[in-house]
Amino acid sequence: MRGGEIVESSSERLLTPGEVAALFRVDPKTVTRWAAAGRISSIRTPGGHRRFRESEVHALLRGEDVLTAERPNGDSPRV
Repeated sequence: MRGGEIVESSSERLLTPGEVAALFRVDPKTVTRWAAAGRISSIRTPGGHRRFRESEVHALLRGEDVLTAERPNGDSPRV
């Protein structure tokens, strides 16, 4: 699936674009653009909606570079 993974069963809470937007104080469309650009990883629900891992979002809020380990070329996200 384009732009994310399919949701797997997990105990981690998943946040909607609106919830992430509220934490970063931006518009939900901005969060969707970040995901499309690869600046924050997202997963997709079976219905095609984006969701974001709560732990990753909070790490980004703390200024941690959580995507570097997942990127083969080592580029850092620009959130």
